[in-house]
Amino acid sequence: MSTHIATPDHGEESAMTTATEHPARPTLSLVKNTPIEGAVVEHQGEKRPVWIHSQKALRHALDNRLYIGWSFRGYRELGRRWLEARRDDHPQLIRSAKGALKAAAGDMNAEAVAKEVIEERRAEYRLHKRRHWIRTGGWSTATIAATTAAAVTGGFGIDLLMTCCAMAVGVYHGRPGNEGEAEALASVLPEAPPREAIEGAPSPAALPSAVQGAEDLITALVKAGIIEKSERDETSIIGVIRSEGPGWTATVELPGGGTAVEAIAKIGPLASALKVKAGQLELSADTSEDGHEGQFSIWVANSDNPFGEGKTRSELAAADVWDFWAEGVPLGLDARQTRRCLDLLWSSLLVGGLKGYGKSYLARLIAAAAALDPYVRIIVIVGKSGPDWAPLKKVAHAYVSGATPDKLRQIHDVLDETIADMQQRGEDLEQLFETDPAACPEGKLTRELARQPGRGLTLLLVDELQELLLAAAMTKVKVGGEDEEEGGGRGRSGKQVLVEKFARFVNVTRAVGGMGLFVTQRPDASSVPTELRDVCDKRASARVKGANSARMVLGDEVVAAGAAPHMLREVHRGVFVLDEGAESGHVTLKADAIDLPEFGKICERGQRLRIEAGTLSGFGARQVRAAVAAARAAELRVDAVAVFDQLAVPEGRGLTAEAMVDALRASYPDRYAQIEADELRDRLKAIGITTERVLTPGDKRLRGFTRDQLRVATSAMS
Repeated sequence: MSTHIATPDHGEESAMTTATEHPARPTLSLVKNTPIEGAVVEHQGEKRPVWIHSQKALRHALDNRLYIGWSFRGYRELGRRWLEARRDDHPQLIRSAKGALKAAAGDMNAEAVAKEVIEERRAEYRLHKRRHWIRTGGWSTATIAATTAAAVTGGFGIDLLMTCCAMAVGVYHGRPGNEGEAEALASVLPEAPPREAIEGAPSPAALPSAVQGAEDLITALVKAGIIEKSERDETSIIGVIRSEGPGWTATVELPGGGTAVEAIAKIGPLASALKVKAGQLELSADTSEDGHEGQFSIWVANSDNPFGEGKTRSELAAADVWDFWAEGVPLGLDARQTRRCLDLLWSSLLVGGLKGYGKSYLARLIAAAAALDPYVRIIVIVGKSGPDWAPLKKVAHAYVSGATPDKLRQIHDVLDETIADMQQRGEDLEQLFETDPAACPEGKLTRELARQPGRGLTLLLVDELQELLLAAAMTKVKVGGEDEEEGGGRGRSGKQVLVEKFARFVNVTRAVGGMGLFVTQRPDASSVPTELRDVCDKRASARVKGANSARMVLGDEVVAAGAAPHMLREVHRGVFVLDEGAESGHVTLKADAIDLPEFGKICERGQRLRIEAGTLSGFGARQVRAAVAAARAAELRVDAVAVFDQLAVPEGRGLTAEAMVDALRASYPDRYAQIEADELRDRLKAIGITTERVLTPGDKRLRGFTRDQLRVATSAMS
């Protein structure tokens, strides 16, 4: 490109062909950027004023006179050329091969080929560096030897000549038009057009307009403050920018001293630099074999809501039975459309978030998987009454709903009984290990042992945690001996005691199959005590109001690593950030849906499975026994009325218990073959029907039952 500087005093005839000579020599005073009076730059048909950029332009003006700067830049340019010749394209080829290896994850044949390519390119690089050292080392040795000999044997004239020659070499390679001219023009010309536009390279169709290649991505890192502008050359994109799911991904290697944690913390500025919403970005440290502390991965969704608008029905809704131990909990799809499952064994989960953003969907998935496994014991504690968890009454071993003082006492009793029972299970496992080590490897619970009576998994589900803690904070729990209990004793905060018991359950029951699920609606210091959060090694957060709330649920380290539930938006209902405490870091996904009617049917199937397996216990068993007793009583009343009709007993007359037993045995032998008169009286008395003096068909007054007694009870029941 030809650049002309013209002044109005001399016209176009005096136009100069370079931008290295200015109309007047500037002074050495530090001034603001000011235009050179009357001078313009012609660039792509447009004329603009020439600006002197303070120190840089002044230094260039002096270099034109003294040539010293040219010489220094020339040797710097020679050093750069030497380093480029030593590296050649080998580092980039090796990084590309590593990118191919990552892309081939899971394909053993492709991985083997990629590894061979990496080793071949590394070997070529080592050979190239060796040859380069030999070539340049030979010439350098000869030059140094000749120079030393001349300096030792020659006089002042020889030394002066060699100095001039050395300076001339530097001036030649640092002269304007080489490295120096490009630096000078950079201070006065407008920013050059993008490389792709100059070369006519097409933009990748899969990338947004803000990123057309690796250089644009590095520019975004500069704008976000992740790297300095001077560190561009030290920043590299490992492999290539490639499509992944409904978006694109890249692996960034930061300059020395830069860490992935620091980069991930700037997800907001990076989203702004890329001109996308923060919810479209996923940043994570590169934990692969080739990764290091200064390397991180970035994934950018093509749309502002990669999770979609609709709901995905959970596979649990159609499942007849589920193996909680082996199959875990199917959760949903992440932003890259990868299905995710939760393994809750040996751990507990804390869930937080704003009301109406999907906490219940997530907790319901876990409860549904547990309900469909007849070998999982479920304990439900809910801070306020409502229909959300009512279906679990059919399968729960314990169920407490509400936060009144009486309910809080029940909760304390349930926790005490459960912890004591789980500790006894631990002692049983210890004894089993001593007597039969093969049946209890390492003294731990196994899937086979968990299917034996009294040894199954136990899920403690606590919802509306904030309501429980708020109510408990207004109570005192007495501690000390019996005398203190009766005389008042000294009390502790009910909230603190409740938190300690929840945390103790998590700590002492984990090894024997205890799992906690704690759900809170307002994640703050009062509703998410640190003592409880710290023992929950798995945490999930739906949308929250700010970073402080996100830290309260997920922890400082997870949020610093890029987890951003506070950046989820209104459209992200059912979306949550899950951290399982693994090295792979957190993941953002959308939970599958199970509506309340489907959840009710799942619990009905779970009840049948437990009855068949003989594992229905506690609250659920009492519910079934009461239901069975009510059903049997209703059946008995209907059968008794039918007997009156079969015997054509006149209205107003009755039958004795013995006569009714004989008739029932004759009409319904499959149900009443073994019934006796006393049992009949007891069963009818249990539902409020007692004997009275009646007139029998034989005109005798005896104690018995009338049709009206049974008919009224039957009508009331129906």
